Amino acid sequence: MRIGELAAKTGVSVRALRYYEEQELLVSQRSPSGQRHYADAAVGRVELIRQLYAAGLSSRTILGILPCVVTGEVTPELLARLTAERDRIDERVRDLSATRARLDAIIATSSGSLAAGKPCEVPASSAV
Repeated sequence: MRIGELAAKTGVSVRALRYYEEQELLVSQRSPSGQRHYADAAVGRVELIRQLYAAGLSSRTILGILPCVVTGEVTPELLARLTAERDRIDERVRDLSATRARLDAIIATSSGSLAAGKPCEVPASSAV
């Protein structure tokens, strides 16, 4: 499939797909006219790359992980790296959950104040 088709199937911009290629995360074949062509498996690979980026992994880390995903083989070093990344993600989830809980408390307090006719006044210097 051509780059536009891959972009449409994955929801990723053409520019992002070109970046993935620059980072050696994605491979295409070139037609005689220079157009990029991707195998059908590229859809799943792009989805995985997006998930790993969304989890906060760098392109270098993703590049190191992808061979393991393809072959199923892993070295002790790679396993340690994967475990460390998972632990980092777990910490982010805990931090985000705590932030959400604090925001929920603020919303509850603010809703109560508003219902009691005591809205929170935002100082003019704090207004966005």
